[in-house]
Amino acid sequence: MKIAIPMAAGRLCMHFGHCEQFALVEVDDTASKPVNTTLVTPPPHEPGVLPRWLHEQGATVIIAGGMGQRAQQLFTQNDIKVVVGAPGDTPENLVRAYLDGTLVSGQNSCDH
Repeated sequence: MKIAIPMAAGRLCMHFGHCEQFALVEVDDTASKPVNTTLVTPPPHEPGVLPRWLHEQGATVIIAGGMGQRAQQLFTQNDIKVVVGAPGDTPENLVRAYLDGTLVSGQNSCDH
């Protein structure tokens, strides 16, 4: 499993399309723990680009603060599970909570 998290200033960026980088966190599925984190700079944000690009990077899950319905559909079409409404926290804390089943997701902070 590889989890993508949109980042700004070392924390989750509340709108994935405006992020500075993505943290790509590789997870050991048998131990259910993170084993490697890579920070990558995304291509310019245009409709449909980030779901395809993250799929090419091997992402299977995206944890986001906010994301529009169309973007969620595009991620799903690219075989990436979408988790929205996550709090602005560090990638390490978000992934740990996701893997433990304790990630509290609130309201989707995107209205488009």
